[in-house]
Amino acid sequence: MLLRFTKMHGLGNDFMVIDLVSQHAHIQPKHARQWGDRHTGIGFDQLLLVEPPQDPDVDFRYRIFNSDGSEVEQCGNGARCFARFVLDKRLTMKRRIRVETKGGIIELDLRPDGQVCVDMGPPRTLPEQIPFLADQEAPSYTLDVDGQTVELSAVSMGNPHAVLRVEDLDNAPVHGLGAKIEHHPRFPQRVNVGFLQVIDRQRARLRVWERGAGETQACGTGACAAAVVAISRGWMTSPVQLELPGGRLSIEWAGPGQPVMMTGPAVRVYEGQVRL
Repeated sequence: MLLRFTKMHGLGNDFMVIDLVSQHAHIQPKHARQWGDRHTGIGFDQLLLVEPPQDPDVDFRYRIFNSDGSEVEQCGNGARCFARFVLDKRLTMKRRIRVETKGGIIELDLRPDGQVCVDMGPPRTLPEQIPFLADQEAPSYTLDVDGQTVELSAVSMGNPHAVLRVEDLDNAPVHGLGAKIEHHPRFPQRVNVGFLQVIDRQRARLRVWERGAGETQACGTGACAAAVVAISRGWMTSPVQLELPGGRLSIEWAGPGQPVMMTGPAVRVYEGQVRL
């Protein structure tokens, strides 16, 4: 069978989006690996599936697969593309929708200027919620990585993140250290790793090593996690502007127990069909 899809991106973090509301197919991890290959497939960071909701109080179900076939809980840049996709495809006429994800329910607001604001919900900082192996919650933790002591903060935005502050982002060991921390045994479900350079109280630069995908042009949940860490540790003040390799995201967070609000673009690249 032929399956319709849309290629989209949020700040260069790119996606293959499939409507499984009007189309019916059983997508498996092997399909994500096959289609995600940039040489022999379509090529993407994540595959996004739009499905009917299981919860009657939400509008859609949103599933996410990395290009290595692993299913993940949340993707902030993907959520913005999800909002534009369902409106463009007339799967809804609402400009504010509630979406069920593996990491919890999120709310998406498509604004008149084309920007999408995502209510990502409150961050989770207890070690067992991340999950991260530690005796108790702390603002930062030390991790032994191949005999090197690394200081980082840990937070969940529906998926696990480690955030490291660096002085020089251009020369940060994103690929070497990021890959090692992703697979560190103290993160039992692996982890996304953000490298944050603070410019001033409201501007910072960020690069993210995403579990199952490597370094991407942008990471929405990574930007949210980095903003939460920077604000909670007193380095920055909400709202913050985060510059990622693919562009800029605006993040607002009022403090513990409050939702993280992320605003940024979502772009359609092309339409296609793939044989299943």
